[in-house]
Amino acid sequence: MLEAPQMSPDPVNPTYAYVGAFVDELQRSGVRNVVICPGSRSTPLAMAFAAQVAIRVWMHVDERSAAYFGLGMAKQLRQPVALLCTSGTAAANFLPALVEASLTRIPLLVLTADRPHELRDNGAPQSIDQNRLFGTYAKWFVEVALPEATDAALRYIRTLAARASALTQASPAGPVHLNFPFREPLAPEPIAAQSWSQVAQRDLLAWQGRPHNRPYVEVRDTPAGAPSETTIARLAHMVRGARRGLIVVGPLDAPSLAEPLLRLAQRLGYPVLADPLSQLRCGDHDQRLILSNYDAFLRHAAFVEHAQPELVLRFGAMPTSKPLLLYLQRYAHCPLVVVDGQHGWEEPTQFASDLIHADPFALCQNLLTALDAGAGLPSPPPIDRPASGSIEYEWATAWQDADRVTRDAINAAMQDFDELFEGRVFTELAHLLPGGVMLYVGNSMPVRDLDTFFSCTREHVRIMGNRGANGIDGVVSSALGASAGAGREKPVVLVLGDLSFFHDLNGLLAARLHGLRLTIVLINNDGGGIFSFLPQAAYQEHFEQLFGTPTGLDFSHAVQMYGGRYEKAEGWEQFRKLVSEGLSGDGLQVIEVSTDRVSNVKMHRHLWKVVGEALDNETGPSLRSR
Repeated sequence: MLEAPQMSPDPVNPTYAYVGAFVDELQRSGVRNVVICPGSRSTPLAMAFAAQVAIRVWMHVDERSAAYFGLGMAKQLRQPVALLCTSGTAAANFLPALVEASLTRIPLLVLTADRPHELRDNGAPQSIDQNRLFGTYAKWFVEVALPEATDAALRYIRTLAARASALTQASPAGPVHLNFPFREPLAPEPIAAQSWSQVAQRDLLAWQGRPHNRPYVEVRDTPAGAPSETTIARLAHMVRGARRGLIVVGPLDAPSLAEPLLRLAQRLGYPVLADPLSQLRCGDHDQRLILSNYDAFLRHAAFVEHAQPELVLRFGAMPTSKPLLLYLQRYAHCPLVVVDGQHGWEEPTQFASDLIHADPFALCQNLLTALDAGAGLPSPPPIDRPASGSIEYEWATAWQDADRVTRDAINAAMQDFDELFEGRVFTELAHLLPGGVMLYVGNSMPVRDLDTFFSCTREHVRIMGNRGANGIDGVVSSALGASAGAGREKPVVLVLGDLSFFHDLNGLLAARLHGLRLTIVLINNDGGGIFSFLPQAAYQEHFEQLFGTPTGLDFSHAVQMYGGRYEKAEGWEQFRKLVSEGLSGDGLQVIEVSTDRVSNVKMHRHLWKVVGEALDNETGPSLRSR
């Protein structure tokens, strides 16, 4: 339990009794990490956290990077992480990371210090309106009462701590914002020593908390549970009537889901289109029906024309792939069932026919049970794998063949490229990364190349990214936060572009301050590479100024300033060597892969052409409707 700060014979310092009870209750509720930015108004909370041995303090001098650091840590730990800053624009700098946390359901407890009410809206320095500062991106906001050392106030602040930490994890998880107004003096006054147990006239439950370090209020969140029998019966009827179905799995962090979901896929003969952030492409589970190259072969018009589905089941958020989105758009009349276990609305396509709020694990298990029992329907479903020659067999095999042909064509064609190709970074990493490694991927082009070129591997590699707002900001800090959460024994590799790296150079300080381990693969095409693939590229007169935005920066100096090692890979053999050194080494290492934006577009388009030709030459089972 938190040792009491020095208290006065008056009888106590009310501010420190209050914040001490709050921080003590946070650790009782399971909060183990707090990211603190320096400031004056936040002094009482900062000192209370520093005195609490059960909560680790991570200091950051930049609030924007700090918030992303906390985001990455909470994402890795799947536990709430607290953020603390002083008043004014310091708090406003938390917003980008809170937007991401809200959209990706990451538990953050945001604590902002504030001026007391009498100093607001009258010209007091470092004072802005912090009430509901983060708008709808905070799932709950509280303007915390001013500190008092009364039993009622201490009961209130302990209850608030328990409720707030629980709400960060309650379905759907997300950020909670508590705004703390503090009056001066902000530092502990020099007062006589006195322990909590000596305050005999007080209610010890309010002062010390419940016995045996139990939370003041034990909160048990019940996430979306098992689907109803009616839902399962309807879904069983749908899948039994759909011989040509697909399972689409987007970004999802549910390790236990792989086994029942893949058993269901085998049972139905449905191919699984797995986004790299679905966690299905990596691991020793049954990968026979998992497809990882659909982003490439769904660009082929002839395949798409004959691959008309009868039912699509989707789990998790919408995948990254635009060709997949266009495929679903083409067959928008096909029933699309979206399973969302967080009571949210993860359905941006507006194609869904059914949205089921239920635990995905329970849904797969119960649906399998219903299919085994027949669910009151005639003909038995296919068992383990569709019979050879059946519609289900030809359907599944055709998708598997397309995936295999695409992978082989891409791998063969890439060997002939004279220049370093951005997509090959991920084919190399798919073979290089051992089990236990975390791969964090930046937005814009890297996550798209990850989707296309990172094939399935038997190694347990956890793949993460900031796919809520899909921004390029804060990626370095997020990866370092994930590294802090993973611990020194688990290597983390971050792949990002040069503009993302530039946006968050301040984040590198965390690696030096906290001795963190991170290998960064920096794909440097000197600008915004993704725009070269977009219609804006046709307008060359102003393209470089408005969209290409080259900076010409030499990042080696910045990396050295933060105590890291900077190497430039001149070829793939050297790239493999440098990545292996990073995985076995310590500290911060940055590996630059220098590419050309124009050549990169040409190489991508050449690969799409090669894939199309290979698919045209494939003589596998037909997908034509019967």
